[in-house]
Amino acid sequence: MKKTAIIIPCFNESLRLNTTEFSDYVQANRWVTFVFVNDGSTDNTAEVINVLSQSRPENMIALHLPDNSGKAEAVRQGVLHAMEMNFRNIGFWDADLSTPLEAIGSFCQILESETVELVIGSRVKLLGRRIERKPFRHYLGRIFATTASLVLGLQVYDTQCGAKIFRNGIVLKQIFLQPFRVKWTFDVELLARFKLFQMTSEGSPLEHCAVEYPLKEWLHKGGSKVKAVDFFKGIWELMKIYALLYFPILSKRYERQFALCPPGRNSVSSYSIN
Repeated sequence: MKKTAIIIPCFNESLRLNTTEFSDYVQANRWVTFVFVNDGSTDNTAEVINVLSQSRPENMIALHLPDNSGKAEAVRQGVLHAMEMNFRNIGFWDADLSTPLEAIGSFCQILESETVELVIGSRVKLLGRRIERKPFRHYLGRIFATTASLVLGLQVYDTQCGAKIFRNGIVLKQIFLQPFRVKWTFDVELLARFKLFQMTSEGSPLEHCAVEYPLKEWLHKGGSKVKAVDFFKGIWELMKIYALLYFPILSKRYERQFALCPPGRNSVSSYSIN
């Protein structure tokens, strides 16, 4: 497996962070490095991730943000930090491990294909898969996912799963260079940015270089900071993303952020780090 960095955004996660599971995983998978981003936590999360990073500095990195900036910015800062090192793949994972760490290997195997730029987890309840979500959250999630799919113009089933891994390179750098315009739905804006980059650089359509991977297991964990009211905040933010994509006055300015492909290069995979 190629070297891979996984960003773990952490805000007051000291009681939910399974340090043993992270340690055991990197012991068996030396090609993976975890970057724990402490997003201005007010509990002892900083101490917990410092102990982790000191126990195995070659596979555990602690990054501390001075203030709570939200998951979107914590992930962005972690990705930019990881990009300074020689990783083939960079992704992010929810700290509560609702998606088991074992799925990282499956994601990265898919990324071995030169045509694939990103792999996103998808919580599809199928025979032989263990997907446990609360019914109310599931149905709200389906409404949101359908709306997000329409906004993006993509047949994507699950934009909000907290497990995603990307090919490192100029594409990823450009996607994460600027702060996200939304907070709760940055996963949707993330896909929108990829789509815009592919369009402005004349690269392969996102439908051809993105893969949704149906997770074998996803378990709802208690203590989630996402509340039902956030669904309505998310819908409002989808309207903002829609405006950024389709309102001419806003969209032209927004698209300029993703038009850095040099002339003569019509395949974004050309920028991958080997």
